[in-house]
Amino acid sequence: MSIEEIAREAEEADGAAPLDEATWRALRHPDRVRTWEREDGFALLVGDELTLVVRPAARRRGVGRDLLGEVLVAVDGAGPLLAWSHGNHPGAAALAAAYDFARVRDLWVMRRDATQPLPALEPREGIEVRGYRPGDADEVVRVNAAAFAAHPEQGAMDAAELAERMSADWFDPAGLLVATEPGSDRLLGFHWTKRHSPELGEVYVVGIDPAAQGRGLGTLLTLAGLHHLTDAGVREVLLYVESDNAPAIAVYSRLGFRHDDVDTHVQYRRG
Repeated sequence: MSIEEIAREAEEADGAAPLDEATWRALRHPDRVRTWEREDGFALLVGDELTLVVRPAARRRGVGRDLLGEVLVAVDGAGPLLAWSHGNHPGAAALAAAYDFARVRDLWVMRRDATQPLPALEPREGIEVRGYRPGDADEVVRVNAAAFAAHPEQGAMDAAELAERMSADWFDPAGLLVATEPGSDRLLGFHWTKRHSPELGEVYVVGIDPAAQGRGLGTLLTLAGLHHLTDAGVREVLLYVESDNAPAIAVYSRLGFRHDDVDTHVQYRRG
């Protein structure tokens, strides 16, 4: 079976996609991915991040252990190895414990019922919120790099990756909301929304220039994006947030987002 077929079966069985967007993008560039494939499973290594997926019908037969063993032999001495369990799967936890992977990071999915009323979007003096324009690309990259300087995935986005993301079928310039001061092309922050389907939207990325912190831009842009998605007809909005990011979780909670334990993605580290 192909990687796509195995991933689809796993998502249907587990309720969580086993490959994230960054991994799918990497697969478009074979030179960036090391691959181990079997009929019933596969392992992918992108940089130091490992993804391992086994067909639901072939689980508990040692396929995952065999694949992981091959990977560990191949990367022996290469440094630390990271691995995600999307949905905190018990099988992944057992495999991690057996091979000395420590749980080092929890990423939460928070969800909001879009049929619930939103606070009104009040104009903010000295701040304009509008949709993306082609000339904004460099500023989006700049703000993103500054806002996510310590983030292991998002902060690395460059102009080429931004263009690649914007080439996706779901990209809508009107859904990439940016904040500026009137008359200025310099961005203070942005909220990139995403629609997975007519009924499901996402707070994809909210980035605020550190130099503009303290002006309430996070709440303003998040709320503007939620209004955009709600006006488009979605019935649920999700977002991803680090479990230890208390300020962001507080903002999202005030806006009606909730987290359930089953909506937790776990990162493990070995070495």
